[in-house]
Amino acid sequence: METSMSILIGVLFTIGTYLILTKSLLRIILGTSIISHGVNLLILTMGGLKKGGPPLLGESSTTFTDSLPQALILTAIVINFAVTALFLVLSYRTYKTLGTDDMDQLRGIEDE
Repeated sequence: METSMSILIGVLFTIGTYLILTKSLLRIILGTSIISHGVNLLILTMGGLKKGGPPLLGESSTTFTDSLPQALILTAIVINFAVTALFLVLSYRTYKTLGTDDMDQLRGIEDE
């Protein structure tokens, strides 16, 4: 299970890096989102699957699960959604204002 997750994480990082290195602003935004999903899977894989009861004080269980990786991933998903939405709105506004999403044309003067 861990080797297949590691391969999937590597594939997501590879695809995200490829998309970030392109010239289209939309692909760069999608690449950052895909890398974020890879990081979420990495946190989940490194946290491991622990079996036990919920971490409540009233329970009589002797082993408890660690809820920190799930809490971190849930927070990261919400932040990733908000940042992606912000980037998409900014890129849409840039495209409407300047008429292009090509990074070379958005840089401005070539001699700078």
